Amino acid sequence: MTKPALTLYLAAPRGFCAGVDRAIKIVEMALNKWGAPVFVRHEIVHNKFVVDSLRDKGAVFVEELTECPDDRPVIFSAHGVPKSVPQAAQAREMIYVDATCPLVSKVHIEAQRHADNGLQMIMIGHEGHPETIGTMGQLPEGEVLLVETVEDVAAVQVRDPNRLAFVTQTTLSVDDTADIVAALQTRFPSIVGPHKEDICYATTNRQEAVKAMAPKCDAMLVVGAPNSSNSKRLVEVGARAGCTYAQLVQRATDIDWRALDGIKSVGITAGASAPEVLITEVIDAFRNRYDVTVEMVETAVENVEFKVPRVLREPA
Repeated sequence: MTKPALTLYLAAPRGFCAGVDRAIKIVEMALNKWGAPVFVRHEIVHNKFVVDSLRDKGAVFVEELTECPDDRPVIFSAHGVPKSVPQAAQAREMIYVDATCPLVSKVHIEAQRHADNGLQMIMIGHEGHPETIGTMGQLPEGEVLLVETVEDVAAVQVRDPNRLAFVTQTTLSVDDTADIVAALQTRFPSIVGPHKEDICYATTNRQEAVKAMAPKCDAMLVVGAPNSSNSKRLVEVGARAGCTYAQLVQRATDIDWRALDGIKSVGITAGASAPEVLITEVIDAFRNRYDVTVEMVETAVENVEFKVPRVLREPA
Protein backbone atom coordinates (compact mmCIF):
# COMPACT_ATOMS: atom_id res chain seq x y z
CA MET A 1 0.00 0.00 0.00
CA THR A 2 1.48 3.35 -1.03
CA LYS A 3 1.84 5.98 1.64
CA PRO A 4 0.13 9.36 1.12
CA ALA A 5 2.47 12.23 0.23
CA LEU A 6 3.22 14.80 2.90
CA THR A 7 5.42 17.88 3.02
CA LEU A 8 7.05 18.52 6.39
CA TYR A 9 8.16 22.11 6.92
CA LEU A 10 10.91 22.25 9.50
CA ALA A 11 11.43 25.59 11.27
CA ALA A 12 14.92 26.93 11.76
CA PRO A 13 15.87 27.97 14.31
CA ARG A 14 14.06 25.57 16.64
CA GLY A 15 14.79 23.69 19.87
CA PHE A 16 17.64 24.33 22.28
CA CYS A 17 18.81 27.88 22.85
CA ALA A 18 22.17 28.91 24.32
CA GLY A 19 20.74 29.40 27.84
CA VAL A 20 19.22 25.90 27.92
CA ASP A 21 22.38 24.36 26.46
CA ARG A 22 24.44 26.04 29.18
CA ALA A 23 22.07 25.00 32.00
CA ILE A 24 22.16 21.32 30.99
CA LYS A 25 25.94 21.47 30.62
CA ILE A 26 26.18 22.96 34.14
CA VAL A 27 24.36 19.96 35.66
CA GLU A 28 26.48 17.48 33.68
CA MET A 29 29.75 19.25 34.62
CA ALA A 30 28.68 19.44 38.28
CA LEU A 31 28.06 15.68 38.30
CA ASN A 32 31.49 15.12 36.73
CA LYS A 33 33.19 17.42 39.23
CA TRP A 34 31.45 16.48 42.49
CA GLY A 35 29.84 13.13 41.67
CA ALA A 36 26.24 12.17 42.38
CA PRO A 37 24.00 13.29 43.86
CA VAL A 38 23.88 16.90 42.75
CA PHE A 39 20.68 18.71 43.76
CA VAL A 40 18.77 20.96 41.36
CA ARG A 41 16.18 23.44 42.62
CA HIS A 42 13.22 23.20 40.22
CA GLU A 43 13.40 21.62 36.78
CA ILE A 44 16.67 22.82 35.26
CA VAL A 45 14.69 23.53 32.06
CA HIS A 46 11.05 22.79 31.26
CA ASN A 47 11.38 19.47 29.48
CA LYS A 48 10.56 16.06 30.98
CA PHE A 49 12.92 14.16 28.65
CA VAL A 50 15.85 16.38 29.65
CA VAL A 51 15.02 16.25 33.36
CA ASP A 52 14.60 12.45 33.31
CA SER A 53 17.92 11.93 31.51
CA LEU A 54 19.75 14.13 34.05
CA ARG A 55 18.00 12.31 36.91
CA ASP A 56 19.32 9.04 35.46
CA LYS A 57 22.85 10.50 35.68
CA GLY A 58 22.45 11.39 39.37
CA ALA A 59 20.71 14.77 39.54
CA VAL A 60 18.06 15.09 42.26
CA PHE A 61 15.31 17.61 41.50
CA VAL A 62 13.67 19.40 44.42
CA GLU A 63 11.23 22.28 44.75
CA GLU A 64 12.88 24.14 47.61
CA LEU A 65 16.35 24.63 49.06
CA THR A 66 15.11 23.23 52.41
CA GLU A 67 14.99 19.78 50.72
CA CYS A 68 18.75 19.86 50.02
CA PRO A 69 21.45 18.64 52.44
CA ASP A 70 24.15 21.16 53.41
CA ASP A 71 27.00 18.97 52.14
CA ARG A 72 25.98 18.45 48.50
CA PRO A 73 26.12 20.97 45.63
CA VAL A 74 22.88 22.61 44.51
CA ILE A 75 22.13 24.17 41.12
CA PHE A 76 19.56 26.90 40.49
CA SER A 77 17.48 26.47 37.33
CA ALA A 78 17.83 28.41 34.08
CA HIS A 79 14.69 30.42 34.91
CA GLY A 80 16.37 32.27 37.77
CA VAL A 81 15.60 32.47 41.49
CA PRO A 82 14.62 35.17 43.99
CA LYS A 83 17.57 36.82 45.79
CA SER A 84 16.56 35.06 49.01
CA VAL A 85 17.57 31.65 47.58
CA PRO A 86 21.35 32.20 47.09
CA GLN A 87 21.34 34.15 50.37
CA ALA A 88 19.91 31.09 52.14
CA ALA A 89 22.48 28.83 50.43
CA GLN A 90 25.31 31.14 51.56
CA ALA A 91 23.98 31.17 55.12
CA ARG A 92 24.13 27.35 55.11
CA GLU A 93 27.66 27.43 53.55
CA MET A 94 26.46 25.28 50.64
CA ILE A 95 28.23 24.91 47.31
CA TYR A 96 25.82 26.35 44.76
CA VAL A 97 25.96 27.01 41.04
CA ASP A 98 23.59 29.48 39.41
CA ALA A 99 22.41 28.22 36.00
CA THR A 100 20.16 31.26 35.43
CA CYS A 101 20.21 32.15 31.73
CA PRO A 102 22.42 35.23 31.26
CA LEU A 103 19.54 36.94 29.41
CA VAL A 104 17.32 36.46 32.48
CA SER A 105 20.14 37.73 34.70
CA LYS A 106 20.24 40.84 32.49
CA VAL A 107 16.58 41.51 33.39
CA HIS A 108 17.39 41.02 37.09
CA ILE A 109 20.21 43.59 36.85
CA GLU A 110 17.90 46.02 35.02
CA ALA A 111 15.23 45.70 37.71
CA GLN A 112 17.78 46.36 40.47
CA ARG A 113 19.21 49.38 38.62
CA HIS A 114 15.77 50.95 38.22
CA ALA A 115 14.96 50.29 41.89
CA ASP A 116 18.27 51.92 42.90
CA ASN A 117 17.12 54.98 40.94
CA GLY A 118 13.91 55.08 42.99
CA LEU A 119 11.59 53.66 40.31
CA GLN A 120 8.79 51.21 41.01
CA MET A 121 8.84 48.25 38.61
CA ILE A 122 6.07 46.81 36.46
CA MET A 123 6.78 43.32 35.15
CA ILE A 124 5.03 41.91 32.10
CA GLY A 125 4.92 38.17 32.70
CA HIS A 126 2.92 35.09 33.66
CA GLU A 127 1.92 34.73 37.31
CA GLY A 128 3.46 31.69 38.96
CA HIS A 129 6.07 31.07 36.25
CA PRO A 130 9.51 30.42 37.83
CA GLU A 131 11.11 33.23 35.80
CA THR A 132 8.49 35.73 36.96
CA ILE A 133 8.90 34.62 40.58
CA GLY A 134 12.69 34.94 40.23
CA THR A 135 12.60 38.40 38.69
CA MET A 136 10.00 39.78 41.12
CA GLY A 137 12.07 38.27 43.94
CA GLN A 138 15.04 40.49 43.09
CA LEU A 139 13.34 43.39 44.87
CA PRO A 140 11.42 43.76 48.15
CA GLU A 141 7.73 42.85 48.31
CA GLY A 142 5.52 45.40 46.53
CA GLU A 143 8.34 46.93 44.48
CA VAL A 144 7.45 44.86 41.40
CA LEU A 145 3.86 44.86 40.12
CA LEU A 146 2.85 42.10 37.70
CA VAL A 147 0.70 42.66 34.61
CA GLU A 148 -0.29 39.83 32.25
CA THR A 149 -2.70 41.58 29.89
CA VAL A 150 -3.66 44.97 28.47
CA GLU A 151 -6.65 44.88 30.87
CA ASP A 152 -4.25 44.51 33.82
CA VAL A 153 -2.49 47.73 32.76
CA ALA A 154 -5.75 49.68 33.14
CA ALA A 155 -6.23 48.33 36.69
CA VAL A 156 -2.69 48.44 38.09
CA GLN A 157 -2.24 50.73 41.13
CA VAL A 158 1.15 52.44 41.24
CA ARG A 159 2.89 54.57 43.87
CA ASP A 160 3.83 57.42 41.54
CA PRO A 161 2.92 57.38 37.83
CA ASN A 162 6.00 59.47 37.04
CA ARG A 163 8.47 57.11 38.76
CA LEU A 164 8.01 53.81 36.91
CA ALA A 165 9.98 51.35 34.80
CA PHE A 166 9.04 48.05 33.18
CA VAL A 167 10.74 44.73 32.43
CA THR A 168 9.37 41.60 30.77
CA GLN A 169 9.65 37.84 31.07
CA THR A 170 12.06 36.66 28.35
CA THR A 171 9.75 34.00 26.84
CA LEU A 172 6.61 35.98 25.97
CA SER A 173 4.84 36.44 22.66
CA VAL A 174 6.52 39.38 20.91
CA ASP A 175 3.20 40.65 19.49
CA ASP A 176 1.20 40.33 22.74
CA THR A 177 3.96 42.07 24.68
CA ALA A 178 4.07 44.95 22.20
CA ASP A 179 0.36 45.59 22.89
CA ILE A 180 0.93 45.58 26.66
CA VAL A 181 3.96 47.90 26.36
CA ALA A 182 1.89 50.27 24.22
CA ALA A 183 -0.85 50.29 26.89
CA LEU A 184 1.72 51.01 29.62
CA GLN A 185 3.22 53.88 27.62
CA THR A 186 -0.22 55.34 26.95
CA ARG A 187 -1.26 55.23 30.62
CA PHE A 188 2.18 56.17 32.01
CA PRO A 189 3.93 58.35 29.38
CA SER A 190 7.11 58.71 31.46
CA ILE A 191 7.58 54.96 32.13
CA VAL A 192 11.16 53.78 31.47
CA GLY A 193 11.69 50.67 29.34
CA PRO A 194 14.69 48.41 28.77
CA HIS A 195 17.52 49.69 26.53
CA LYS A 196 17.09 46.56 24.49
CA GLU A 197 14.07 44.26 24.29
CA ASP A 198 13.89 41.84 27.25
CA ILE A 199 12.28 39.07 25.19
CA CYS A 200 15.28 36.91 24.33
CA TYR A 201 16.72 36.39 20.86
CA ALA A 202 15.78 32.69 20.86
CA THR A 203 12.12 33.33 21.69
CA THR A 204 11.92 36.02 19.02
CA ASN A 205 13.70 33.90 16.37
CA ARG A 206 11.50 30.84 16.97
CA GLN A 207 8.35 32.95 16.74
CA GLU A 208 9.54 34.55 13.48
CA ALA A 209 10.23 31.12 11.95
CA VAL A 210 6.72 29.97 12.94
CA LYS A 211 5.17 33.08 11.35
CA ALA A 212 7.03 32.34 8.10
CA MET A 213 6.05 28.66 8.16
CA ALA A 214 2.41 28.86 9.30
CA PRO A 215 0.78 30.02 6.04
CA LYS A 216 2.28 27.01 4.20
CA CYS A 217 0.92 24.41 6.65
CA ASP A 218 -2.37 22.54 7.08
CA ALA A 219 -1.23 21.75 10.63
CA MET A 220 1.61 22.63 12.97
CA LEU A 221 3.19 20.68 15.82
CA VAL A 222 5.31 22.35 18.48
CA VAL A 223 7.55 19.91 20.35
CA GLY A 224 7.71 21.11 23.94
CA ALA A 225 6.48 20.74 27.49
CA PRO A 226 3.07 21.93 28.72
CA ASN A 227 4.78 24.04 31.41
CA SER A 228 7.15 25.67 28.89
CA SER A 229 6.10 29.29 28.35
CA ASN A 230 8.03 29.77 25.10
CA SER A 231 6.62 26.51 23.64
CA LYS A 232 3.02 27.50 24.41
CA ARG A 233 3.63 30.90 22.82
CA LEU A 234 4.78 29.15 19.60
CA VAL A 235 1.42 27.35 19.41
CA GLU A 236 -0.41 30.68 19.82
CA VAL A 237 1.80 32.43 17.26
CA GLY A 238 1.23 29.61 14.74
CA ALA A 239 -2.54 29.75 15.15
CA ARG A 240 -2.56 33.53 14.83
CA ALA A 241 -0.35 33.38 11.73
CA GLY A 242 -2.94 31.30 9.89
CA CYS A 243 -2.37 27.67 10.81
CA THR A 244 -5.80 26.41 11.88
CA TYR A 245 -4.47 23.31 13.67
CA ALA A 246 -1.52 24.11 15.96
CA GLN A 247 -0.78 21.71 18.79
CA LEU A 248 1.83 21.17 21.51
CA VAL A 249 3.26 17.63 21.75
CA GLN A 250 5.85 16.42 24.25
CA ARG A 251 6.97 13.67 21.90
CA ALA A 252 5.82 11.51 18.95
CA THR A 253 3.49 9.37 21.09
CA ASP A 254 1.35 12.49 21.74
CA ILE A 255 0.50 13.08 18.07
CA ASP A 256 -3.24 12.88 17.35
CA TRP A 257 -3.13 11.10 13.98
CA ARG A 258 -6.91 11.21 13.51
CA ALA A 259 -6.88 15.00 13.70
CA LEU A 260 -4.23 15.03 10.93
CA ASP A 261 -6.22 12.79 8.58
CA GLY A 262 -6.19 14.06 4.99
CA ILE A 263 -3.59 16.77 5.49
CA LYS A 264 -0.93 17.55 2.89
CA SER A 265 1.56 19.64 4.87
CA VAL A 266 2.71 19.89 8.50
CA GLY A 267 5.00 22.43 10.11
CA ILE A 268 7.29 21.25 12.90
CA THR A 269 9.13 23.40 15.40
CA ALA A 270 10.26 23.05 19.01
CA GLY A 271 10.45 25.19 22.10
CA ALA A 272 13.83 26.34 23.42
CA SER A 273 14.10 23.51 25.97
CA ALA A 274 13.22 20.63 23.61
CA PRO A 275 16.18 18.50 22.42
CA GLU A 276 16.64 17.70 18.71
CA VAL A 277 16.27 13.96 19.42
CA LEU A 278 12.54 14.53 20.12
CA ILE A 279 12.11 16.43 16.86
CA THR A 280 13.80 13.58 14.97
CA GLU A 281 11.44 11.16 16.71
CA VAL A 282 8.42 13.16 15.45
CA ILE A 283 9.79 13.28 11.89
CA ASP A 284 10.41 9.51 11.97
CA ALA A 285 6.81 8.95 13.13
CA PHE A 286 5.59 10.85 10.07
CA ARG A 287 7.93 8.88 7.79
CA ASN A 288 6.33 5.66 9.07
CA ARG A 289 2.92 6.82 7.88
CA TYR A 290 3.61 9.12 4.94
CA ASP A 291 5.86 9.57 1.93
CA VAL A 292 7.62 12.58 3.44
CA THR A 293 9.38 15.48 1.77
CA VAL A 294 11.19 17.75 4.24
CA GLU A 295 11.59 21.46 3.51
CA MET A 296 13.49 23.84 5.79
CA VAL A 297 12.01 27.25 6.62
CA GLU A 298 15.01 29.22 7.91
CA THR A 299 14.59 32.79 9.11
CA ALA A 300 17.74 33.24 11.23
CA VAL A 301 21.07 31.60 12.03
CA GLU A 302 22.03 31.42 15.70
CA ASN A 303 25.61 31.25 16.93
CA VAL A 304 25.20 32.45 20.51
CA GLU A 305 27.14 30.62 23.21
CA PHE A 306 27.24 31.30 26.96
CA LYS A 307 30.16 30.28 29.19
CA VAL A 308 29.54 28.06 32.19
CA PRO A 309 30.43 29.53 35.63
CA ARG A 310 34.12 29.55 36.52
CA VAL A 311 33.66 27.16 39.48
CA LEU A 312 32.90 24.36 36.99
CA ARG A 313 35.93 25.11 34.83
CA GLU A 314 38.30 24.77 37.81
CA PRO A 315 39.48 21.33 39.03
CA ALA A 316 37.74 19.88 42.09
